[in-house]
Amino acid sequence: MDGIVRNWVDGWVVSRGAAPPAVEPWGWTIDVGLAHHVSRHVFAATNDEVDEATVRKVADSVTGAGIWLKVFAEPSRVGPWLGDGWWVDPEPGRLMSVRLRTSRRPGTHETPAAVPDGYRLRTWSSGGVTRVMVAAPDGSWAARGQIAPTGATAVVDQIETSPDHRRRGLGTVVMRTLTQAALEQGAEVGVLGGTPDGRALYESLGWRVDAPLTSAKFTGRP
Repeated sequence: MDGIVRNWVDGWVVSRGAAPPAVEPWGWTIDVGLAHHVSRHVFAATNDEVDEATVRKVADSVTGAGIWLKVFAEPSRVGPWLGDGWWVDPEPGRLMSVRLRTSRRPGTHETPAAVPDGYRLRTWSSGGVTRVMVAAPDGSWAARGQIAPTGATAVVDQIETSPDHRRRGLGTVVMRTLTQAALEQGAEVGVLGGTPDGRALYESLGWRVDAPLTSAKFTGRP
């Protein structure tokens, strides 16, 4: 399972333009460089292998605001391990994966999913990341997402649909377009850290849950 976590870390770093992950005895530290997200500590253990003493030790060593923890266990379990100054996202995320498969018919150049009438799909790649944008009929933003292939694995990231354009299949269009792009670059497996809102979409496309994901942010002690 730690292989999936490492694959997620490697692809996420490429996707976000973060610093190369520094190896720790318990996982990895990634410098992100944003005011609200300075660095993140990602633990390699998942599910029952997550160790309370290790998480407590790492959390207690944090002194600056804007440091995040990513722990592959339920928030209800991880929350009580953290001291003052930690905000814990009450919504449990999920580490998910899938064997990538094409949705194009052989010998065609069709887009992987039909774009609703009036909407415009655009895809481009830069710095090892492929991005997809769907524009609404009036030209405003409707949906987006990106994927970072790193060898045989590709990390899906920042999938989002505007509240004004949901339930029109745009999430599926984005996901299938990204999947096709990753396959064309040699990727075989997809990995993502999903939110509760996105879980239904991912599962409808064949993704499976490998572990829960707790996100916690240090805001500073009184």
